[in-house]
Amino acid sequence: MGNNFTITVVEEDSDRAHSHIDTAVAEISRIEQLLTTFKPESQTNQINENAGIAPVKVDLEVFELIERSIAISHLTQGAFDITYGSIDKSLWNFDRTMKQLPSKEEALKMVHLINYENVLLDNGKQTVFLKEKGMRIGFGGIGKGYAAERARKILKDSGVTAGIINASGDLTTWGQQPNGKPWTIGIANPDFPQAAFSYVEISNKAVATSGNYEKFIMIGGKKYSHTIDPKTGLPIRGIKSVTVISNNAEFADAMATPIAVMGIEAGLFMINQIPNLYCIIIDDNNKIFTSKNINLQ
Repeated sequence: MGNNFTITVVEEDSDRAHSHIDTAVAEISRIEQLLTTFKPESQTNQINENAGIAPVKVDLEVFELIERSIAISHLTQGAFDITYGSIDKSLWNFDRTMKQLPSKEEALKMVHLINYENVLLDNGKQTVFLKEKGMRIGFGGIGKGYAAERARKILKDSGVTAGIINASGDLTTWGQQPNGKPWTIGIANPDFPQAAFSYVEISNKAVATSGNYEKFIMIGGKKYSHTIDPKTGLPIRGIKSVTVISNNAEFADAMATPIAVMGIEAGLFMINQIPNLYCIIIDDNNKIFTSKNINLQ
């Protein structure tokens, strides 16, 4: 998935622990084969290749993941949208070779294909159809969290009583540390990502962070985040990082980016309406904003 996964299990026997970890790795690899855009035969690519042409029958779990993605698009008023893949790679590539921003006009030309409402699902036939030619879906905003959540489920079903699945900072936890305490999770400092500016103690919760320190370009001395506003096609400004805490890694992963797109006020308003969902926002001036009931240490 282009990310490092770190798998931690609490287990008395070393051989059993490694066997459990192998099981989790196999599940994450299986999901990657389903969702990747880097293999022509993946179901994601089959959907994209047939955009504007024909519906594609997919596995039930892919169908349901797309259903949940569209529900999150409705919830965030389009700030989260799996059809973001429709933006041409020539418009935005964050390999640091970009020397200038595309114009607002250029960007707007590209975003007309980003529209989750043009993803047509047929429950009876279990098919997915992208209405417009050139449309593309991608699971970059939700796939890591889904894979982490699936790995957690498989390990719990195998009798692993506690652990952490960490997908490059999007992580899910269950059970307790061997000393009986909750897991202590560091919230990355966006200016020094290897260091934590604060900690939260959690168990049976998931944490996901979206930040402009992960992938960005510098143009004219300004940092531009890889997070693109689906409505404008341009990078968001004003927010360095968003950390979301939820009961579910998939949901936490999917919510981190749209909060950054929506902005501080609208993002916090939405988060405060949703039970068991919390967030921490750091703006460009290093000011910290939190939703209700957040206890930073």
